[in-house]
Amino acid sequence: MKAFQDYYAEDFSHCYGCGRLNEHGLQIKSYWEGEESVVKFLPDASHISIPGFVYGGLIASLIDCHCVGTAAAAKYLEEGRDMDTEPALRYVTGSLKVNFLAPTPLGVELEVRGKVIEVKERKVLVEAKLLANGKICATGEVVAVRLPETMISK
Repeated sequence: MKAFQDYYAEDFSHCYGCGRLNEHGLQIKSYWEGEESVVKFLPDASHISIPGFVYGGLIASLIDCHCVGTAAAAKYLEEGRDMDTEPALRYVTGSLKVNFLAPTPLGVELEVRGKVIEVKERKVLVEAKLLANGKICATGEVVAVRLPETMISK
């Protein structure tokens, strides 16, 4: 099964969080799991804030990139199209809100689960929760805004 990000054209595959062509990036891979989207990520020692805990910027990046990918996938679903059909649907972050609820431990796999709240013509609202060891450590809300076709290379 291909991840949402695997459908991005090369011009949209350099993002630090989700770009498959960014060798120094996170290269996250998001998938549908029922009505939610999910990504799993194992932070390494470079993602530290203080000993034993994950840097908050990483948490925000995971929520952001996962939700933007989810937004594109949700719009394709709404339109009844596969993600490899034209015109390409690409989104960027219009707003990002992250609530840090508990310290996130380093060295365990993190899971971000996204839920699509609203799909409109030019924007998609996605809520997310980030879990470590089954505990919610952060929540987020992303408004993803669709890029005009003139900004998307074929």
